[in-house]
Amino acid sequence: MKTCGSLLLFCLFVVPAFSQTPDLLDIKIGQMIMVGMPKSELDAKVLEEIKRGKVGSIIFFEKNIPNRPNAFASVKNMTWTYQKAASIPLFICIDQEGGKVNRLKEKYGFTRSVSAAMLGKYKSLDSVRFYADATAATLAGLGFNVNFAPCVDLALNKENSVIYKPERSYSANADTVVMMAKEVIKQHRKYGVITSLKHFPGHGSSKEDTHFGVADVTNTWNELELKPYKVLIDSGYTDAVMTSHIVNKNLDAKGLPGTLSKEILDGILRKRLGFNGVVFSDDMQMHAISKNFGLEESIKLAINAGVDIMCFSNNIAGSEERTVDKVHSIIRKFVASGEIKPERIDESFQRILQLKARTGNKDVASYKAEIAKLQNQIKLQTEAPAKVSETKEEPAVDTTSKKKKRSKKN
Repeated sequence: MKTCGSLLLFCLFVVPAFSQTPDLLDIKIGQMIMVGMPKSELDAKVLEEIKRGKVGSIIFFEKNIPNRPNAFASVKNMTWTYQKAASIPLFICIDQEGGKVNRLKEKYGFTRSVSAAMLGKYKSLDSVRFYADATAATLAGLGFNVNFAPCVDLALNKENSVIYKPERSYSANADTVVMMAKEVIKQHRKYGVITSLKHFPGHGSSKEDTHFGVADVTNTWNELELKPYKVLIDSGYTDAVMTSHIVNKNLDAKGLPGTLSKEILDGILRKRLGFNGVVFSDDMQMHAISKNFGLEESIKLAINAGVDIMCFSNNIAGSEERTVDKVHSIIRKFVASGEIKPERIDESFQRILQLKARTGNKDVASYKAEIAKLQNQIKLQTEAPAKVSETKEEPAVDTTSKKKKRSKKN
């Protein structure tokens, strides 16, 4: 449990970090930003950004896992150090689906995992349960509290290089996908690890890979691709959802990628399917976004569409590096201009708090109480210098004490 002392420490980092008077908006924006780290060791810059409240989530890739047979202790030390530096607990995330999307490989000393497609062929919930339990236990032990899994895309296109060929889909049958995804989620919940369904509104029918460019599914997407989301949302098995960057002009007439589309995220996911939890973006540096939209425009569109946490992985070759300070200042600028409403930031902040409360021993009310204390401490700290300068006077000379000292000397 965080103490007032840790909140005060957070204030000391927050106050010098902003040129304008710091306020709760700075903290809220920080909670909407996720970043990746460059190496398999603690990164001083990321650690400082966490301390300053500029980052609310971090993501690990295989490059962040030390290349040695027993990497457990090193990874645990990294997650623990980053988490300890945060005043509001971090989401510490990873893509640990199994098979090819597997950051914690056997060669680093971790448990064996298999692909979703292999589990789908087994048609055995016992196998799904066994591997999901092993994965969730490992993640919890390492300090991860979010797994971007299960993948609920349908295996509809055998030429699909991002879903079908890497064996990331359980099946082309939506009922099979739901059955297996639900078991994966159950095992993660046992260990307090949040899961995130992906990639909304469905990447299984695509021909192209959004890592490298636009993937237009207008003529291939099937309404059936929404079924896993609907069933899992309705049955209470959806902690969070990750967007996809696919383009579907039947769902968004402007042809905006799913991550940037209000029609897809707010219209379909929120209103039609009734999901009001946290929405993570897929990596904003993937070329489907970074090569077709400017940084400012993509951030504005994503937030207004309904994305709560944007991912900047720094893991995509050829993408411009996105600095945390730059992203943070862009969001503040849009809020100041009215292009992003403060209420929209508040929505995301509340959703994030609700979900973070499920990763520890606190409830949302206790988080809100701590944040209120933090806001008050920031206010007092920023007002104090002004009050001191207003009342500052030349010190009075105590002539009587000087006379007494002289008399004692004589």
